[in-house]
Amino acid sequence: MTKEEAKKRIELLRREIEKYRYAYHVLDQSLISDEALDSLKKELFDLEQQYPELITPDSPTQRVGGKPLKFFKKVRHEVPMISLNDAFSQDDMRDWYERLLKLVPEKARLDFYCEHKFDGLAISLIYKNGIFNLGSTRGDGKIGEDVTQNLKTIESIPLRLRETRVLPEIVEVRGEVLLTKKEFERINREQAAKGLSLYANPRNVAAGSVRQLDPQVTASRHLVFYAYDLITDLGAKTHEEKHLILKDLGFKTHTDNKRVKTLEEIFEIHDQLAKIRERLPYEIDGLVVIVNDNKLFESLGTVGKAPRGAIAYKFPPKEVTTIVKDIVVQVGRTGVLTPVAILEPKEVGGVVVSRSTLHNKEEIKKLGLKIGDTVIISRAGDVIPQVIKVLPHLRTGKEKEFKMPQFCPICHAKTVVDKGGIIVRCPNKKCPARFEEKLYHFVGKGAFEMKGIGPKIINRLLDEGLIQDASDLFDLKEGDIAVLERYGEKSSQNIIKAINDNKKIPFSRFLYSLSIPHLGEKNALLLARYLQTKMPQTQDATLRIDYLIKLGSSLTVNELAQIKDFGPVITEAIVQWFQDKTNTEFLKKLAAKGVSILAVPNEVSKQFQGLTFVFTGELKTMTRDQAKEAVINRGGEVSENVSKKTSFVVVGENPGSKYQKAQKLGVQIISETEFLKML
Repeated sequence: MTKEEAKKRIELLRREIEKYRYAYHVLDQSLISDEALDSLKKELFDLEQQYPELITPDSPTQRVGGKPLKFFKKVRHEVPMISLNDAFSQDDMRDWYERLLKLVPEKARLDFYCEHKFDGLAISLIYKNGIFNLGSTRGDGKIGEDVTQNLKTIESIPLRLRETRVLPEIVEVRGEVLLTKKEFERINREQAAKGLSLYANPRNVAAGSVRQLDPQVTASRHLVFYAYDLITDLGAKTHEEKHLILKDLGFKTHTDNKRVKTLEEIFEIHDQLAKIRERLPYEIDGLVVIVNDNKLFESLGTVGKAPRGAIAYKFPPKEVTTIVKDIVVQVGRTGVLTPVAILEPKEVGGVVVSRSTLHNKEEIKKLGLKIGDTVIISRAGDVIPQVIKVLPHLRTGKEKEFKMPQFCPICHAKTVVDKGGIIVRCPNKKCPARFEEKLYHFVGKGAFEMKGIGPKIINRLLDEGLIQDASDLFDLKEGDIAVLERYGEKSSQNIIKAINDNKKIPFSRFLYSLSIPHLGEKNALLLARYLQTKMPQTQDATLRIDYLIKLGSSLTVNELAQIKDFGPVITEAIVQWFQDKTNTEFLKKLAAKGVSILAVPNEVSKQFQGLTFVFTGELKTMTRDQAKEAVINRGGEVSENVSKKTSFVVVGENPGSKYQKAQKLGVQIISETEFLKML
C-alpha cells in the first residue's frame, strides 16, 4: 500500500470508527460488535505505526472514550482514566515484551500481574475522609459523568472505607461495573414478558443502568463492582499490593488474579481462561497484563493515550473486519455453484481465515457486497466463517459488482437455474469438480465418517491413480500408501483402519453418502426407515445392497410422496438417481467390496415431538452429528439457526453467536449435561 493509499484508508477508517464510537459510548447503541470495532481500530493503529507522520491529534487512536451525556454533571479526572492497547496473538505479546525490554533498566526485575479484562463500564470512586463522595464514568478519559447516586445503589461499593489503616483525606479507586450473565438473562425474561425488545449484551445493560436518571432503576439491576486500581499512593510497591490494599479497604476484587514472571506463564493463563470463559458468571474479553512494579510502570510512561507497561491480551475475536479481495465460484457434489469470498487473511475465532462462503447470489444481493468491500466476518466454535455485514462507507470507488457465471468454471457446461431462481447448477454429471466433491462427502461427517481421511488424502490418492471412485477405497492396502512420499507405515495403517472400520454403516448414513440431490441427513433417515420396511434383514440386522438396487429401480414419485415432509423436488431426485445406471453400478461395486448396511430403528419416539433444538459449542460426550441423530430419533427437529420458535439451545464449550442470540430472544438455554438427562 502506497503512502497516498494509506492516507485515504486512514481517513475512511477514522470517520467510520468515530461513528461507531459515538453510538456506543454516548448513545449506548451497538451498531457493530465490540470485536469488529476493535478490528477496525487495530487496522488503523497498524497503518499509523507504518506511517507515523499521518497521525493526527483527533485520531481515534489518540483518545479514550466518548463525550459525556448532557444531562449529567461533568467531572474532571485529576488523573486521566486511560485505556489499554490491544494484543490479539502471542506474536503481538512478544512484540510488546520486546519493546519493554528496550526501555527497562538492565537490573530491573520485570514481572507481571494478570487479571481478567472485564467487559463492563469503567468508573472512578472518590472517598473523602473515608466516606464515598463522588462516583463518575470514564467519559473521554479526562471528563466523565457524575453518577454518584446510582453507584450508591450497588452493594459491592462500600459507602465507608474500612478503618484498617491511616488514610489521606482523598482516596481514589477505579474498577468496573458489571452485570452478571444470570442477572442479564433475568432482565431479558422480564423484557420478553412485557413484550419489549431484548437487550443485546450485559455490558450495554450495565452502562445504561449506571447512567439512569432514576437510581431506583439502577438498584433493580443488581449490578456488581470489581475494584482493579488504586490511584492514591497508600504505600503499595506493586500492582499486586494495590489489590491487597483494595480488598483490605472493603472492595470486591477478583480472586483469580496472578503474578507471573514469563511470557509462557501469561500464554498458559490466557489459554486456560479462554477455556473457562463461558462458564464465568460475567463477561470478559481477555486478560489484562500489567508490569507489577509500580515505579517501573510509571517510568515506562505512555504512548498516545495508553500506558506502555500494560496491555489487554484479548481472546481471538469472533468477529473481525477484513477486505474481500475476490469472489470465486466452487462447484459442489450435486453441481451447485457456490460463490466464495477470498479474504485478506485475518485471525477470527482462533484460526486464520482467508475464505468465506457466500452461499448463493441472493445472499450477495442481500449483503450488498462488492469485490473490494470492507466486511465484518464472524466465526464461533466450529461454525464456518461468514460475511455478516458490509461497511459501504469505506468504499473507494474501485469496488466491482459480482455476477454468477453462465458457464461452469470447471467443465464449461452452460449452467441452469433451479426452480425459485436462487440456486445455479452445473448440469454435467461428469463434471470433475462434482466428482471430487462427492468423494470428499462420501468419507466425511454424516456419511462414512472415515476419520483422518480428508480432501488432501483423497486428492493424493486420485493423483497417484490409486482410486477411480469411492468404491476403490475399500481395495487399498497399507503397502499402496506407505510408499507414497510423506506417508509412513503409521499413517498408512491409520488410513486403512479408518476405511475398514466403516464397511458396516447405518442405512441412513449410507444413503446420505451417495450425494442424492436434496437428500440431507434428516431426509436420509426418513428414507432409510421407509425403504428398510420393504427389504429383508439378516439375523444381525444388516440389509443387502442388491435388494436396495432392485427396490430403488421400482420407486415412483407417488410412492415416495407418502413419506412425511417429502415434496415433489426430493421425490423426483431420488427416483432419477436410482434409475441412473451409473449409480446402480456404483452400488454393485460397494457390495462387491464388502460394504454392508445396518438397519436403523424404525420406531420414532415422540419424546421430542414438536420441539426444535439448536446446538452450539463443542460437546464432550458425543459428536454434533450424534446429538442431532438423538433428537431426530426422538421425533424432534434440529435447526442451524436460533429463532423464537427454537425450544432449546444446547451449549457446549466455546459457544458461538447462537448462544448470544438465544439470550437475546429469551430462548431456553441448557448445558450438555441437561441435554443428556433429557435423553
